[in-house]
Order: sequence, then structure tokens, then C-alpha cells
Amino acid sequence: MSVERLEREGGVVWRVRWREGGRNRSKVLGRKRDAEAFDAELKRRRRTGAIAHLDAGRETLAQFGEDWWRLYAEPNLAATTLQVYAAMWDAYVLPQLGALSLRELTPTVVNRFRLELEAAGVGRGAIAKTLTLLQGVLQRACEWERLASNPVRAVRKPRPAQRRSVTPLAPETVEQMRFWLLHRDLMRDATLISVLAYAGLRPGEAFALTWGSVRERTLLVEAAVSLGTVAETKTRRRRTVRTLKPLAQDLAEWRLRAGRPRDEQFVFPAHDGGPWSPDDWKNWRRRTFWPAAAAAGLTGARPYDLRHSFVSLLIAEGHNIVEVARQAGHSPKMALDTYAHVFDEFDPAERVTAVDRIRAAREEMQRRWRQPTLFDIA
Repeated sequence: MSVERLEREGGVVWRVRWREGGRNRSKVLGRKRDAEAFDAELKRRRRTGAIAHLDAGRETLAQFGEDWWRLYAEPNLAATTLQVYAAMWDAYVLPQLGALSLRELTPTVVNRFRLELEAAGVGRGAIAKTLTLLQGVLQRACEWERLASNPVRAVRKPRPAQRRSVTPLAPETVEQMRFWLLHRDLMRDATLISVLAYAGLRPGEAFALTWGSVRERTLLVEAAVSLGTVAETKTRRRRTVRTLKPLAQDLAEWRLRAGRPRDEQFVFPAHDGGPWSPDDWKNWRRRTFWPAAAAAGLTGARPYDLRHSFVSLLIAEGHNIVEVARQAGHSPKMALDTYAHVFDEFDPAERVTAVDRIRAAREEMQRRWRQPTLFDIA
């Protein structure tokens, strides 16, 4: 380390030189006492092993983002999350902040970034997610000693628009959809409706379900299809879901119709026998789910509404929030936040089993369609 005097057009300046990580470093200051103080601080930090902090944060956000993606995002985040983050990073973060060094990212800069997104008409939800992404990236920068503190923490994120309250589909409506599909010889699709509505699986979990996971009394949920590949579940945990008798009968009949597939085969394979692709899912919603929902008198229905139906059946049976959350694959807090209004509507005096409700709905549909009793669940 050394302090040197330099003659320049504007006057005398002082340069501090040191070596770090096999490279020569230098810093120019206007006053000798500042240069000497900086040199002394360098020596102190070298003794304590903290000299690297003096040079931290010089790389741009774009450069650090490449490290974050390779070292943290790809090994730890789900494929669908990576897809969303990549889109937000390319659309919002890189154009406005990518060229800035990490040390230039102050709370003021980040807040200005938020205001510019608002002025450009970006929605509150997208802004909140983008700031959450940026905060996560810079948190890794702090942990990897590239930043001393995270500037995004000091910036208030906009509140996303309030989510619409869930509207569970009653078994009567679910059965209308099923019977509409069965009368068109679409047993696979009718059984998928049953799994979503009467076991509460997320669509990706249903597509990853194999026949070996269909047990006598439970379904073992331990994987999910994401972007055409089988991966971990959303919560990265496995769970078992009680198989209601009507659903067990539906699955048994579908396996028989499918030619008794082996345990390792998918319950709902794509046309090539593999997992569903995003296009398969889009086509199924457009060509199968929405017409069946329309036949049942629904407008604006989503396949995810079937999952809410399962939760409402559990609540109507009198299960507590912990058991409901466990079977749905939620945390108790998430389940309560999502289904609080459904719990509020529940009257313990009107408790009814899920099997009884489904049985009654099926019997009514059989009378209405004048269909022989093919789905006897007695």
C-alpha cells in the first residue's frame, strides 16, 4: 500500500494504491489527509480480513444478475417461477437498472424506479412482484458481501389488488360437468374433474399422479408437472389426501377403461404418454373444461375453482383449519386467509359428509339424465 502525490491540471491530488485478489487497485482523493486516512483504513481492514468490502459493489446489476441466476435461481426455484422472474427481469429491471453498479442502487434510486413503473402504467401486482424479485436478488448480494445493506427494504411496495374471494363449486355443479363429459365418452376428462374437485389436487399435481400413488384409501401427492416436466410440488413437500369413495370408484373405472396401466404410468397422460405440456393444458381448458363449465351454467369458471370445492367439502364435514390445510397442501395461515369466509358460513349443526353430498348429487344427475347407475358408490 502506498500514498502518491500526482500533479494534474486542476492541481495536486493523492493516489492510494494497493493489491487485492492478484490485481492492482487504486483510488484518487483530493486531499493528502484523506488519502492517508484511507490508506490507514486499508491497512486496518487487511489485518482484519475485511479489505474486500472496500471494493464491493462495483459490478453492475446486470452482471450480478447473471451470477444470481446461475448460482441461486436455477438450483433453487421452480421452473414456472424462473419463467415469471425472467420475464420481469428483462421487461422492467434490466432496461432501467441493469447498467447501474450495485453501490449505486440506493433507496432513492429504487423508489424512483417504482414511480417510473407506475407512470408507465404497470399494474400494482406486477410492480410489487418486480420489487420483491429485486429485493431477493440484492439480498443475495448482501449475503455474498457485494453490498452492505439491501436498498429495496426501505422502499414501500404497492399493495396488490385484493384477490377475489374463492367460489367453491357445489357437488351438484361438479356432477353436471362430469355427466356432460361422460355422455361424450370423455371418461379421462370426467375423472380429472373428479380428482380436482374431490381430492383438491393442483392441476400440475394431478398430471404428475401415477397409478402407484393411488392407494386403497389415499392419494400420495409427491410431484407436480411444471412446463412439461415432472418436478417437486409447489410446497416441496409430499402429502396424502383421503380418497373419497366416489372418487375411488371413478379412478377404478378409468383404470379399467385405460387398459389397466402399470403403476409407474401417469393417471392422466398426455397423448404421447408423457406429462402434459403447457399447450396441452391450454387446449384442455379451451376445448374441454370451458364447454363443460358452460353446460353447467358457469361463466368465468377456472379449473382451480374445483380445488376450492374440495376444501369446502372438508369444511362442511367439520374439519379444523390444520387438517384442511394439510390435505390441501397449504400452510394453516394461507388456508385461513383464503377460506376464512367459507369457515364463517359453516354451521356445525348442518355438518354433512362429503360422500353423502356427492352421492346425493350423483343420484340427482342420474335421474336428470336418465342414465343407468354406472357409478354405484354404495
